[in-house]
Amino acid sequence: MILHHFGSISLTDHNVPHVCIVGSGPAGFYTAQQILKGHPAAKVDILEKLPVPFGLVRFGVAPDHPEVKNVIHTFTNTARNKRCTFLGNVDVGKDVSIEELQGAYTAVVLAYGADDDRTLAIKGEKNPNVISARSFVGWFNGLPQDRDLNVDLDTENVVILGHGNVALDVARILLTPISVLKKTDISQHALDALTRSRVRKVYLVGRRGPLQVAFTIKEIREMIKLPNCRPVIHKDDVKDLNKVIEDLPRPRKRLTDLLYRTSMEPSDTDTQLWAQASKEWELRFRLTPAEVIETEGKVTGVKFYINELQGDDLVNKIAKVTSETEDIQCGLVFRSIGYKSIPIDPCLPFDERKGIILNKKGRVENRPGLYCSGWVSTGPVGVILNTMTWGFETGKVILKDIEDGAISSEGKHGNQIIKDKMLSKGKQLVTFSEWDKIDLEEMKRGAEVGKPREKIIQISEMLKVASS
Repeated sequence: MILHHFGSISLTDHNVPHVCIVGSGPAGFYTAQQILKGHPAAKVDILEKLPVPFGLVRFGVAPDHPEVKNVIHTFTNTARNKRCTFLGNVDVGKDVSIEELQGAYTAVVLAYGADDDRTLAIKGEKNPNVISARSFVGWFNGLPQDRDLNVDLDTENVVILGHGNVALDVARILLTPISVLKKTDISQHALDALTRSRVRKVYLVGRRGPLQVAFTIKEIREMIKLPNCRPVIHKDDVKDLNKVIEDLPRPRKRLTDLLYRTSMEPSDTDTQLWAQASKEWELRFRLTPAEVIETEGKVTGVKFYINELQGDDLVNKIAKVTSETEDIQCGLVFRSIGYKSIPIDPCLPFDERKGIILNKKGRVENRPGLYCSGWVSTGPVGVILNTMTWGFETGKVILKDIEDGAISSEGKHGNQIIKDKMLSKGKQLVTFSEWDKIDLEEMKRGAEVGKPREKIIQISEMLKVASS
């Protein structure tokens, strides 16, 4: 019998904490990291619905942002810890219930992210040429569920609804030269479609003004510097910003200054480059979508209400629609107004409006031993750095509950129930060493075409490579 010490508790093999984390994206891995670091004996199992790990780092980060994916090295080190076990191809809520997991583990952490997106509830939204930005990102990043998305790029004008970083990702991928994209890990089906694209103009449309945009300076700077592409930021929208820039908090100040200078004081070099550009993107403000305009079943534009901004606070304004309207012509619309989580088990206390599991500091309400981390607990806000902070905090909360005796490890047998359930269903489990085989195969396929990797986009093929 092995004896460990944690706080004032002596641990034997029979009561070593065994934590189950549902979801292998940043929230899951950062929570696992904290538990493994903060407890000398705790074991962590990370369950993933897909056969492959890393969640939004693999399927959400744009292919032309490889530096953001560097966190995968850290996650890989965590997964290789001898006290950590990755189990892929396990669909919690279908293959095994949360209740069953709670019976087998000291603690269960739900960190499965935001799999759905917010809708507009307007006429014409169900047209096939009105596409969720989330699905489009999945499509160009090789997410199996989105591989067959029908993206009709046989149009010159595109409208993107939303002023967040995802909206800019969509615009950038639509407008980036193919010579750049073909050297990234963008999925081949997306590269082929973008090669045939007729898109020349992208409108990025938001409900509020330039002081309320949600995108960050790095992303908008990239857009401004896109080769063969001119930014259109109307002078009337930004001409008075220089009067308030000094009163803004620092990140907002730098961002606002960039918007102002791009429109009002462009350099001679930029002006010359933009004059020769064959593509362009345009920022539009204070517009709320009223209807997707259709002609004989085809999207031909979007009708917007023109908004007034109300409120005394310089930044936190509220958009109020007026009776005035404006139409923007386009053949394709992307909806980028936010992701939301869905309940994977009917037993979860869930706020349908906010799209989050009801929790206090990561502890799921009225469910001792059940926790949540990342977007499923907070809503889809922030970047990977924010998720790291929340993941660490959830890990600390679990460690405290273990030390205080609020949750018990007695009679908990860990992942045997998952193995039994998967066996009875005839479903293949994927371990981290089997993911390594998929990883190597993808990099090999990528090398053959001058890319860092060529992602496998069929689950059946992933499983075949994993078991080879």
